[in-house]
Amino acid sequence: MYRKVWITTTQIDFVLTGSLKLWDLQMFEGAIAFTIHRNELVEFGEFIQLIKPGWNQRDGFLKDFWEQAFDCVFGEMVPDNEKCTGEETLASLPVPVFDTHLTGHSSSIYNAVYALAHALHAMYSSRLEHRTTVEHPECELQNLQPWQLHPFLQRLSYNSSEGETVSFNEKREISSGFDIMNVVIFPNSSFHQVKIGRVVPGALEGDEVVIDWDRIVWHRGFNQVVPISVCNAYCHPGFQKKSKEGEKFCCYDCALCPAGRISNQTDMDECLKCPEDQYPNENKTGCLPKLVIFLSYEEPLGLSLALVALSFSLITAWVLGILMKHKDTPIVKANNRDLTYTLLTSLLLCFLSSLLFLGRPGKLSCLLQQPAFGIIFSVAVSCVLAKTITVVVAFMATKPGSNMKKWLGRRTANYIVLSCSLGQAGICSVWLGTSPPFPAFDMHSLTEEIVAECSGGSVLMFYLVLGYMGFLSFICFTLAFQARKLPDSFNEAKLITFSMVVFCSVWVSFVPTYLSTKGKSMVAVEIFSILASSAGLLICIFAPKIYILLLRPELNTKEHLTRGKRSKMK
Repeated sequence: MYRKVWITTTQIDFVLTGSLKLWDLQMFEGAIAFTIHRNELVEFGEFIQLIKPGWNQRDGFLKDFWEQAFDCVFGEMVPDNEKCTGEETLASLPVPVFDTHLTGHSSSIYNAVYALAHALHAMYSSRLEHRTTVEHPECELQNLQPWQLHPFLQRLSYNSSEGETVSFNEKREISSGFDIMNVVIFPNSSFHQVKIGRVVPGALEGDEVVIDWDRIVWHRGFNQVVPISVCNAYCHPGFQKKSKEGEKFCCYDCALCPAGRISNQTDMDECLKCPEDQYPNENKTGCLPKLVIFLSYEEPLGLSLALVALSFSLITAWVLGILMKHKDTPIVKANNRDLTYTLLTSLLLCFLSSLLFLGRPGKLSCLLQQPAFGIIFSVAVSCVLAKTITVVVAFMATKPGSNMKKWLGRRTANYIVLSCSLGQAGICSVWLGTSPPFPAFDMHSLTEEIVAECSGGSVLMFYLVLGYMGFLSFICFTLAFQARKLPDSFNEAKLITFSMVVFCSVWVSFVPTYLSTKGKSMVAVEIFSILASSAGLLICIFAPKIYILLLRPELNTKEHLTRGKRSKMK
């Protein structure tokens, strides 16, 4: 058994063809041959199919080649089994005897003829620029000296019919490079050459030789193992080649694949990037599917938030029922019962709106989440603002000569709530009309998980909704803070001031917290902010009223509520 890998020159096809009947060609199995780069011409294969030995009677070469190739003889006195009929086809010959593809040598002749034709064309085109007519061009062609074509050949550059650029280098050579062929020997001593790569002159360092290692058939004595370079060992899966500074390109170090990339084969030049829906395993030798996540009711965090939202919804409904039961008492009538009922209803919807953020995002839930949250909260804050303005106007109306009494009543409060709420509704309508939220998958925030989320569509509109709500809250806080010292035993402005402090604190801290979290934690932050701010309004404004209604009913009198005001007026 021969244990050698032959590295041969461009003449290997002629050597093997001539030795086909003399030697055991198994010794050349797996040989690597550098051959002249050849063009793939479909027209040449079609031409070969039509060649017949009687085409040119003056040329005896084709007849002699025919007899040798087909092992037959032309003539009348020849047995039929040895006689050439002329109907044989070259395509039927085995590749070692006759290759119907254009060989590298024939390709060089083909390029030379075309280069000469282009040079002649360039020369005559140059002469036509200096004179209007050319008399007897065939005479000039016969008198043409080879050296006269040199300037045109040196400047020659054209694209062949195969799309390759043909040009001469500084050494006056066509730099077409070489094809690297792998010689495959069959048991019947026939052979076939398989193209496995190219030598590309002028390429970047490290890219001069391009080889497809998977196509090489090595000699059976090597068990199909690629010879190892003398300056390094294999780079195992999970690593990639890294060129050594100052050494040949075939010498390299093995570097671990960077984040997000893997190598699943030995000696990979560059690690591969996993698809968007996959991530590298621990050893970076393969990709694993990412898990789709969202804040669901089944997990502890989602279940806890849902229970809190439902609990506060029931508490809000209970508070609303208590106030409606005692609707004719002074403490309920003191500051516009309709505003109180509207505020409690909006707070009830605020708690329930947080449930829209739980579960797998859908088209409808994504459309409703942010607009419902923004509009309902704006109604709640508008009610608080209307209550604050009512307190201020009511105190100013008690001053002698004041004409503020005309601003008291339901009409002013309803106008404030309606106009402020419509402003937020307008912003949400523009949002839904131009760039509505939609279900999406965030594949990049987390390494091993895909986040199913509602894409906001327009980040600007989301912050406009928050900004408008913050603007209403700031006005409400400012007025309530100014009115907190008005002389009433039960001054609701004090409660509103404290509730606005809690409300604004929650939403001011929401923005940086929301931007610093990823995945389902972002949804949890928004749900917590909705619940916390709604609970702040509910507890700070209505807890003292429920306390008086249920535990201290003796304080629920008109005399007690106006006692502070009368003492101040005295």
